[in-house]
Amino acid sequence: MTDFTESAERVALRAAVRALASRYGHEYFEAKARAGEKTDELWAEAGRLGYLGVAVPEEYGGGGGGIGDLAAVCEELAAAGCPMLLMVVSPAICGTVIARFGTPSQKRRWLPRFADGSAKMAFAITEPDAGSNSHRLATAIRRDGDGWVLSGGKHYISGVDEVEAVLVVARHVDDSGQRLLPSLMVVPTDAPGFSYRHIPMDLVSPEKQFTCFFDDVRLPADALVGSEDGGLAQLFAGLNPERVMAASFATGMARRALDQASAYARTRKVWDTPIGAHQGVAHPLAQCAIQVELARVMTQKAAALYDSGEDRAAGEAANMAKYAAGEAVAASVDQAIQVHGGNGLASEYGLGSLLAASRLSRIAPVSREMILNYVAQHTLGLPRSY
Repeated sequence: MTDFTESAERVALRAAVRALASRYGHEYFEAKARAGEKTDELWAEAGRLGYLGVAVPEEYGGGGGGIGDLAAVCEELAAAGCPMLLMVVSPAICGTVIARFGTPSQKRRWLPRFADGSAKMAFAITEPDAGSNSHRLATAIRRDGDGWVLSGGKHYISGVDEVEAVLVVARHVDDSGQRLLPSLMVVPTDAPGFSYRHIPMDLVSPEKQFTCFFDDVRLPADALVGSEDGGLAQLFAGLNPERVMAASFATGMARRALDQASAYARTRKVWDTPIGAHQGVAHPLAQCAIQVELARVMTQKAAALYDSGEDRAAGEAANMAKYAAGEAVAASVDQAIQVHGGNGLASEYGLGSLLAASRLSRIAPVSREMILNYVAQHTLGLPRSY
């Protein structure tokens, strides 16, 4: 994208994904989530149609597009009532990292299956005692002959029960116990010594959250992605797309909430007048619509910068986009519920289940406070506050 008009190809992609997701819809998605089941049918069909692989290089069976194309897929799925969290993780973070830094063998093994949806991979960076501070990661890698040994744990890792492997961020430890630079390791979920425990959540989602434990997990030499000292570059290469995708995930949910609220406000009458005719109802919805569109524009900018190789500028824009989208979806869902009155929390309307999901967008994958810290320091040049 070189201006504020999306290409004809992306517009067509959005329409095709919208048509697919509409055949499943919110009722399908929520029924699966409440039953503790996965949205396997939707994921598989999206993979077969090429939507999950739009950003995978063509030589590996993908569409050869950019993160902006994948973000469009994510947004349209969410707008149709099917916000699939693993889209933010598997094809975006893991797929991007392996496409840019993986060995030829890793690319051959994973990228074609990311493209067709037959493989999923989780991403593990968060630790209980580190939070957003990646410099305090305690999960450690040490050499063991020709291979590696991984020890430690991760917290709030999405979808571990439905993936084939986890891309783990850990720090190298030398013979003296000194912690060195981080690296990314591909860890199969069936590796001896790897276990995980479900974290019960009030969030209504097919994707569950887990604590992961690595009890001296032995890994082959080719579990390492890229070079031993390249972890930081790889990490940011994955985190910028994560923020772009998280923003699209949020704006998609916000669009759905606003569409539903607007339809309700047009048809719900009190004293013979549609409630949407009253400024007390109309203006708050209009303000939310403005917030959502501003967030979408910043998301497009971040994706365009990333796809053009401007990683540093993309980092700033992606953080801003994620912040704006999180605020927009929280406000939009809250206002949509308010417009519906008591119906806003009735299961029939499906907005109550969006409440926790929208609130999560202000917390994960990076909190609004850490984004404000980033912008204060890197955009405004203010002294570091932490």
